[in-house]
Amino acid sequence: MFSTNRVKGKIALITGATSGIGKSCAIALAKLGMNLIITGRRENLLIELKKELEEKFSVQVLAIQLDVKNADEVKDKLSSLSNEWKNIDILINNAGLAAGLDKLYHNSTEDISNVIDTNIKGLLYVTNAIVPHMIERDVPATIINIGSVAGDAAYAGGAVYCASKAAVKILSDGLRIDLVDTKIKVTDVKPGLVETNFSLVRFKGDEERAKKVYQGVEPLTPDDVAETVAYIANLPDNVHIAEITLLCNNQADGRTIYKK
Repeated sequence: MFSTNRVKGKIALITGATSGIGKSCAIALAKLGMNLIITGRRENLLIELKKELEEKFSVQVLAIQLDVKNADEVKDKLSSLSNEWKNIDILINNAGLAAGLDKLYHNSTEDISNVIDTNIKGLLYVTNAIVPHMIERDVPATIINIGSVAGDAAYAGGAVYCASKAAVKILSDGLRIDLVDTKIKVTDVKPGLVETNFSLVRFKGDEERAKKVYQGVEPLTPDDVAETVAYIANLPDNVHIAEITLLCNNQADGRTIYKK
């Protein structure tokens, strides 16, 4: 995959690793020989993925059931990592979701809290738990935040989600500034239309409505995004990608998609 493998034997932590982009990132990095800490809310899927990665790629995998919205849980579980696992070289803040496509003033308080607490607060909780030790180690490291083109401009019915991904962009920029005197890089990866269970979650299990999102266009796959994440993780220490946007063909930005 790469002419030079710079990450073999290093450790990556991936949030939201049980499906979609997170799962594909775990597979892509395992192919490079990285040892992985995979987190997510669904313990059964974490255990299945751990077994798959260890058997296929002969890497070590630590599975941690974790809800990034829970600040105390994040702090307790990530601060208590053993010496074997605490030296994290790559952090992938992937956990995120959207809820509905209602007008802003119709959003339920539950949906608002779920999106903000996961996409913004969860990213902050995990980052704050990991970065101090990265700084203390004083070795090259990379933080990759999974943002979205939705963070560039709002679209109808997506105000809260778009705002949360705009926050990911600004938080990534701010963290990059705060870490400019260290060996740590920060990248905001902004995919466009990606076919995952994202829309199924957004529409709360409505399969027909979720399918319509991807009809008439060939969207990105989670593997497409994961290949880019792996590329960024494997860059030379002096190469720093601040932000990258990934779109499928026939998508111009977050709001402009041509469907046949």
